[in-house]
Amino acid sequence: MAGARERVKVLREEIARHDFRYYVQDDPEVPDAEYDRLVQELKALEAAHPELVSSDSPTQRVSGAPAREFGSVEHRVPMLSLDNAFADEDIVNFDRRVRERLEIEGSVAYNCEPKLDGLAVALRYEDGELRVGATRGDGLKGEDVTVNLRTIKSVPLKLRGRGYPRVLEARGEVFMAVRGFERMNAELEARGEKTFVNPRNAAAGALRQLDPRITATRPLEIFFYGIGAVDGGTLPGRHSELLAALRGWGLRTCPEIELQEGVVGLLGYYRQIGARRASLPYQIDGVVYKVDSLAQQRDLGFVARAPRWAIAHKFPAEEELTTVRDIEWQVGRTGALTPVARLEPVFVGGVTVSNATLHNVDELHRKDVRVGDTVIIRRAGDVIPEVVRVIEERRPPNTIAPTLPSHCPVCGSDVRRVEGESVARCTGGLVCPAQRKESLKHFASRRAMDVEGLGDKVVDQLVDAGLVHDASDLYGLTAERLAELERMGEKSAAKLVASIAKSRDTTLPRFLFALGIPNVGEATALALAEHFGELAALQAATLEQIMEVPDVGPIVAAGVREFFDEGRNREVVDKLIGHAVRWPAVATGRSEHQPLAGKTFVLTGTLPTLSRADAEDMIRKGGGKVTGSVTKKTDYVLAGENPGSKIEKARTLGVSVIDEAAFARLVD
Repeated sequence: MAGARERVKVLREEIARHDFRYYVQDDPEVPDAEYDRLVQELKALEAAHPELVSSDSPTQRVSGAPAREFGSVEHRVPMLSLDNAFADEDIVNFDRRVRERLEIEGSVAYNCEPKLDGLAVALRYEDGELRVGATRGDGLKGEDVTVNLRTIKSVPLKLRGRGYPRVLEARGEVFMAVRGFERMNAELEARGEKTFVNPRNAAAGALRQLDPRITATRPLEIFFYGIGAVDGGTLPGRHSELLAALRGWGLRTCPEIELQEGVVGLLGYYRQIGARRASLPYQIDGVVYKVDSLAQQRDLGFVARAPRWAIAHKFPAEEELTTVRDIEWQVGRTGALTPVARLEPVFVGGVTVSNATLHNVDELHRKDVRVGDTVIIRRAGDVIPEVVRVIEERRPPNTIAPTLPSHCPVCGSDVRRVEGESVARCTGGLVCPAQRKESLKHFASRRAMDVEGLGDKVVDQLVDAGLVHDASDLYGLTAERLAELERMGEKSAAKLVASIAKSRDTTLPRFLFALGIPNVGEATALALAEHFGELAALQAATLEQIMEVPDVGPIVAAGVREFFDEGRNREVVDKLIGHAVRWPAVATGRSEHQPLAGKTFVLTGTLPTLSRADAEDMIRKGGGKVTGSVTKKTDYVLAGENPGSKIEKARTLGVSVIDEAAFARLVD
C-alpha cells in the first residue's frame, strides 16, 4: 500500500508537469504514447486502490453524473464589462482621461492583449486546489460550471510552485481555437450531426453542457487575464507582473501580451495585431488595454459597470447588404422604446442576422431608415447587429418615414420623451408587461425591498403563471400557491412568504428606489425622502418643487413627475400601502444632529465585519457623503484590509484615516 501511494504521487506530479508543458507552454517533452502510458498506469493503480483517488488527480477531470441544472455562484468581486472604442480618437481620449485623473504629465504604461471572442469565467483556487468555477453571468452572479471547467486540459486542477494566495480567484476566457473548431465540425459532419457556425458559439455551448462528458469531447482552451477575490499572500504591484505570477502557478496566459507606453504604443499594438488577426490560431474581435500599475488602477476606480483603467479597442466589423421588412418598437426593462429593423435574413460575421437595432428615435431619423430600404448591416464589435446606412438610390417609391408611437405598443400607456433626451419611455412602469419581470426583480432586490428568495426564476414563473401582475400582488401570495411552482417545496414557499411579509417594514428611501422610477437611484431616493418627508408630499409636488431637491435636475424631476402622473402607477403604490407596506417617519432636511452631517468619506480595502454597501448606508443615514477619490475636501478615509494607494494620498493631504472601530465610534 505504501508503495502504491508513493507511485500514485509520482505519477500525478509527472502527468501534471507534462500537462503544463503541453497545454500551457506548448512545449511537450514526451511523445503522446508515453503520456498515455503514464495515465493508464495511474488509472490502474487508482482502480486497485480507490481510497487513493483524490479530486486533484488527472483522472478526475471528468467526474460526476450529468447535472439537471446549473447552480448559482456569487462573485465576491463583480466581473465588470469593458467600455468599447472603435476609433483612434477614442483611444486618445481614453489615455487623456487616465493621465488627467492620475494627475501625471508623462506617459502611462499599459498592458496590451488580444480580446478573445470567448466566454469569461472565474476559477477559485483554495490552498492551490480548484474548488469552484463560474461563468460571468450578469457580473454579480454566474452559473456554477466547475465540473465542465475541470475537463479543460489547460485548466490546472492544482496550482504549481509556491507563493500563491490561500484563496485565488483567477479570471480567464474560455475559447475554441480555429483548428480545434474545424476538426470538431468535421467529426460532427462525418457522424451526420449538427455542426456549429463559429468557435464562440461552439465554446459557449460546450461550457454550458449539463453532461461534463460531452464538454470533455470539445476542444476547449483558456487564457487567464487577471484576478478577482484574493485572501492571503502578497501580489505584485503591476498587472504585467501579476500575469507572470499566474503563469508561474500554471495558469496559461496569452503569448501575444505586450507592454506599451502612451497612445503611440497602443495604436501601434492595435495595428500590429490587426494585421496578424487572420493568422492567429484563435478568433479575436479587438485588443484590450489596461493600465499596468495596480496602484494606478485603484486610483482610477470604476464608473457604472466598467473600470476607468481599461478599454477594449474593437476591430472594424463585417458588413453586408439586406432589405428592411418592417420597423417595430420594442419596450425594454426600463420602459425605453427602441426601434428595431426586421430584416431579410443575411449572413454577417459568422451568424445569420434577421433583426438590427436602430438605437433610438433620433438615430432612426438621422439614418432615415424606412420599410423597403436596402441597408448596410454590420455586427458592431462583431456582436450586436446594427444598420450602418441606407442605400438611398435603391429606395422604393412612396416609402413613409416611421414615427414615434404616442402610446406603448405593449400596455397602451402614454409614451413620453423628455426634452434633451434621445430615449422615449413608456410611463406604465409598474403595470407594463414588457417591464413587469424586471421591475419585480428590482423591487425585490437587496438594496430595495430585500425579499430574500425571490430570484429571477421564481419571478419568471410567477409572471408566466399569471399569479403576479404588479408588485402589490406579491403580498397576496400564499405558501400553498407558491408550493405549486416548479422546484418550490413547502418549506421554500413558507420561507418566501415570510420574507415577503418581513419586507413590509421598510424605509421611504428604499420604497422609492424599489418603485423603479426612471433615473432615481439610491442617493436620489434618499434625497427625495429627506426633502419631502412623506410620500404624499412627493406625489403632490410640482415639477419645480421636485427640482428644489439637491442634485435633482430637470430630467430626473420630469421622470418622477411623469411616474406619479401615470394613474396605474399610483394605483399600484396605493395597493402596496393597502397591503401594509410601511416605514417610519423621515426627518426632512439634513440635521446637524446627525453624527456624520456634512462629512465626506472615502472607503478603501476590506472591512472586518461591514460590507462596503453597509458602510455606505451607515454614512448616508448618518448625514454623510461617500465619494470615490481622496481630495482636500475629504474628511475621513475608512480603511480596511489590503487598502489601496488612497491611504498614501490621504496622509499626503493630511486627511484622517480611520478603521472600522473608529468609524463605529463616530456613528455612535
